[in-house]
Parts: sequence; C-alpha cells; structure tokens
Amino acid sequence: QVQLVESGGGLVQPGGSLRLSCEVSGRIFSIDDMGWYRQAPGKQRELVATISSGGRTNYADSVQGRVTISRDNAKNTVYLQMNFLKPEDTAVYYCNARIWPTYRTANDYWGQGTQVTVSS
Repeated sequence: QVQLVESGGGLVQPGGSLRLSCEVSGRIFSIDDMGWYRQAPGKQRELVATISSGGRTNYADSVQGRVTISRDNAKNTVYLQMNFLKPEDTAVYYCNARIWPTYRTANDYWGQGTQVTVSS
C-alpha cells in the first residue's frame, strides 16, 4: 500500500511564503516524476511544478520565479517552496508521484490535498 501525505498548507498573507511537503510511504521499488498540482474552487486541477528523479524541473508559467520544487530521494519526499504568494494562488494543493511498487508496473498516486489560502 502506497500513501502520499502532504503537510504545510495554511493561511498566509499576500506576499508571504509557505513550504509544502509530501512524503511517500509504503511499498516502494522506485519513484519517477513527482509533482504538485492545485485546484481552486470552480476550476480544473492544474499543474504547478514537477521534478524528475534526476532533478529536472518544470513549472507552470503562473508560478515561474516564485516557486521552487525539490525532492529528497533518501526520504521519498517532495517539497514546494512558495514565495511572494498571491490571492490567486489560493487552492487545494495535491502531491502526485509516479511510483513503482514493484519492478513490474508503475502507477500514478495522489495525496489527499492540503489547503493554501492567501488572504489579508
């Protein structure tokens, strides 16, 4: 059984910062790409950032320059450092990872989501 557990969300003022964490636990053979997505009320889930197992990163244009994704492969954890937050960053943030529970097959797994609210 594979689990992704996010933490670090909360309420922050515009211009503030937050750091999200997502730890993968359970039966893991290896982990490929990891990423963060978000879904605001009434909107579709959208990509925020991804990072490959080798550290190659990809960012949505809307967060480029304000957000940094990183991972600690030894801890099976991915992080999202968000700076200069804006009200439009308010959303539920979801962690995603492509995981090989065994060497045979890989599947995409999602965390339960953590709320980020940017408001004064």
